[in-house]
Amino acid sequence: MEVNKQFDIKEAKIGQPTGYRNFPMVPRVVYGKGSFDQLGDILMPKRKNADAPCIFLVDDVFEETDLVARIPRIFNDLIIFISAEEEPKTDQVDALVEKIRSDFSEPPSGIIGIGGGTLLDLAKAVAIMLNNTGNSSKYQGWDLVQRPALYHVGIPTLSGTGAEVSRTTVLLGPEKKLGINSDYTVFDQVILDPDLTHGVDKEQWFFTGMDCYIHCIESLNGTYLNAFSQSYGEKALELCKEVYLGELAPSESREKLMMASWHGGMSIAYSQVGVAHAMSYGLSYRLGIKHGIGNCLVFQHLSEFYPEGVALFHKMKGKHGIDLPTGICADLSDCDFETMTTVSLSMEPLWENALGPGWRNKINAEKLKAIYRKI
Repeated sequence: MEVNKQFDIKEAKIGQPTGYRNFPMVPRVVYGKGSFDQLGDILMPKRKNADAPCIFLVDDVFEETDLVARIPRIFNDLIIFISAEEEPKTDQVDALVEKIRSDFSEPPSGIIGIGGGTLLDLAKAVAIMLNNTGNSSKYQGWDLVQRPALYHVGIPTLSGTGAEVSRTTVLLGPEKKLGINSDYTVFDQVILDPDLTHGVDKEQWFFTGMDCYIHCIESLNGTYLNAFSQSYGEKALELCKEVYLGELAPSESREKLMMASWHGGMSIAYSQVGVAHAMSYGLSYRLGIKHGIGNCLVFQHLSEFYPEGVALFHKMKGKHGIDLPTGICADLSDCDFETMTTVSLSMEPLWENALGPGWRNKINAEKLKAIYRKI
């Protein structure tokens, strides 16, 4: 899921500068069953005054559940319920920022995202834009954000995207699907409570988890691979195999998948994803297909690039009785395919990671269109 700018990674030599990037990491994280209930204590020192609220962006699937009563609202805190049925958009971010600015006389004390990757990405983007000017679409790219974000907290209720740990917030904009990739994007605080993922339906559990699995396959088989990303990627892959091919108790499965997501997100912090993610960006931009299922729709046809990974994917899919939709691209026009391939091929760091510096000689629009037509 993450699109990071690739930097010139060199062998470190004593007395010489290197091109290693000093990437930010989440400075504070709480892990454990029931840890969500520590949120009030965590937020209290960050509250500026009674007129500077905490804004909770919450997946609307929780609107009439007990979780809402556990959200530590005080003063004039606001809960905004948001549907995660569609990918997060730049105009959605801009509308939320305008609402918050118009409803309150002071900037919020913090933005708290509670949900899957969509809600976490929205929380990161809103926190950035409340402290920066203009529309969010102008920050889609690498290191374009000028001012630090507001204090922001991520609380995942799905496991797999790695959004809780990444330095990007992926948004559908008017011209592209691309992340706001910035050192300021990373959450200030994350709460990892495996109990919050209880009750996720099987297909959502599978597609979101496969985002993590595909992260690992693309990172571990990429030309950008290094010991840092490899150590996280191998652990995440091991956990994914335990979850999707093992016989774990439900509670243990939730715990392991949550940690697989964390490690999978870390595996691409100093590396990169590859072909499936590059192509799923095109699919999502044109058809609005959600990220997890979009990756699966593409990945099933990528045996040429990731033979062992795709074979294992089919084994996992079969074990859990998952059927992918077909005919998604059957009625698309030549113009539609052109749009998708243009978006996909614009993801240059992903293609270079997958195929090396000479990637343009190994892939082209016609080959991508042939794969899209199979979907």
